[in-house]
Amino acid sequence: MAIYRQLRGLIVSGQLGANERLPTVRQTASDLGVAAGTAAKAYKMLEQEGLVISRTAAGTRVAESAALLPGAVVKRIRELVAEAAATGADPDDVIDVLRVVWRTTRP
Repeated sequence: MAIYRQLRGLIVSGQLGANERLPTVRQTASDLGVAAGTAAKAYKMLEQEGLVISRTAAGTRVAESAALLPGAVVKRIRELVAEAAATGADPDDVIDVLRVVWRTTRP
């Protein structure tokens, strides 16, 4: 199932961080042009695999144990990428600088 594989890929690659909220089943179905039942099945498969946790009031969120990075870190990375892209920075330069900063500032 393509929706399941796509969402699973986003989670296990770290593009969706821990506790990040997924769109509603209805919104996902609408965005992807599929039936709500198809999107619901994908969400159920993710939940059975332990990648997401669904709660009525809180919606569906990435499980703590499934994500490679906390949601706050993913959010900051997205902000960095957006700002770097807006300035025309080369992605390889940004990654190189990030690696240098990481190596020189970690405790």
